[in-house]
Amino acid sequence: MLASSVERPVSALRRRMLEDMAMRGLRSDTQRDYIRFVRSFAAFLGRSPDSAQAEDIRSYQVHQRERVAQPPTMHPSVSALRFFFTVTLDRPDLSRRLVLSRYPRKLPAVLSVEEVGRLLEAAPGIKYKAILGTAYGAGLRVSEVASLKVDDIDSTRMLIRVEQGKGRKDRNAMLSPQLLALLRLWWKEGKRRGVMLPHGWLFPGRSATDPVSSRQINRAVHEAADAAGIRKRVSPHTLRHSFATHLLEQDVDIRVIQVLLGHSKLDTTALYARVATKTIRSVTSPLEHLASLMEGKEPGG
Repeated sequence: MLASSVERPVSALRRRMLEDMAMRGLRSDTQRDYIRFVRSFAAFLGRSPDSAQAEDIRSYQVHQRERVAQPPTMHPSVSALRFFFTVTLDRPDLSRRLVLSRYPRKLPAVLSVEEVGRLLEAAPGIKYKAILGTAYGAGLRVSEVASLKVDDIDSTRMLIRVEQGKGRKDRNAMLSPQLLALLRLWWKEGKRRGVMLPHGWLFPGRSATDPVSSRQINRAVHEAADAAGIRKRVSPHTLRHSFATHLLEQDVDIRVIQVLLGHSKLDTTALYARVATKTIRSVTSPLEHLASLMEGKEPGG
């Protein structure tokens, strides 16, 4: 006898929060995460989260910290609870009690141009060579690469249309002639395999009707790095970091790079100035100028 599945009823409070998030256009995965974080807070309290007091919030964050939760893990929880208290409960006084932990910002790993070349050569097949080439050649996030459709490639204007990237913003990314040639090689191979559907995904996954997953791309990057003998910690995002750093080393204006990456704040893009080693090496230290002045001075002058 088959057991009948019974759906858990949605509480009025949860339904209200879902409605609040939908009205503000939050993405489905963000809504799912926010609900999960609020549920975790309620489990800690042992009662409905709308009965929380200021001391409860402090105790919860102390609890998170004692469990060695790192700031990148705690920050999404803070965002979720701030939304819950400020919007759903209309209790901004409780929202202000939430604390964001400071943490040291590490420099991103960056590959040299030669290492990128080796990585692409070692990619497992033309499909993943095109995927990694797109991540590096256009500076796209892994989710943006996976979400590309065939129609997003504009070879006339030499642009890649990125729809609903981070922050739910559309933007245009650059399409270089070399990347276009690589994508055409993959398109021909994909057509031969019968996986390229009209107006379909540029990089289909296991099924032609589904896009390649971020996990599949991650696995391909790690395989390629191992095959290429690259010992750095490499991920698909490393290619985006390398794209930005190499452009900066080519003296491309940092504000142009900001637009290409889709950064809302210049401060985020400025991080790459700290890893652009060619740019750093090209700067003359003031000590060199001092030495030149000292050498030019007459003894006893």
